[in-house]
Amino acid sequence: MNPFEKISALAVSGMQAQAQRMQVVSENIANVDTHGYQRKLVTFNSVYDRATGESRLEIGRQYLDPAPRETVFDPSHPFADEKGYVTMSNVSVMTEFADAREATRSYDAGLQVLQQAREMYTSLLDILKR
Repeated sequence: MNPFEKISALAVSGMQAQAQRMQVVSENIANVDTHGYQRKLVTFNSVYDRATGESRLEIGRQYLDPAPRETVFDPSHPFADEKGYVTMSNVSVMTEFADAREATRSYDAGLQVLQQAREMYTSLLDILKR
């Protein structure tokens, strides 16, 4: 595998990981008003394949945010516990928007790497044609 293919493969794996992260952020935003919903978080793993010498980025484990959830007193609510409290979600829309923006910028950085690699490869081919 030539270096340009390795660079492209790494950039694409990063873009795929950020797209998956964006999916988790979307789920969190969609469930901001769902009673009892716990925010989902993801981790990233950098993986190196010794056989091919290729690196890639993958989504690691997904886990639930252990942050406390707000409880609201509403004894008439169908999800109220025996004391009359309803557990809300622990999703903050502002935090999710910040995560979405970070994922978008990381995705865009991967696109820039692909464009730069393509330009470098094209320049190399132009030099070799001479």
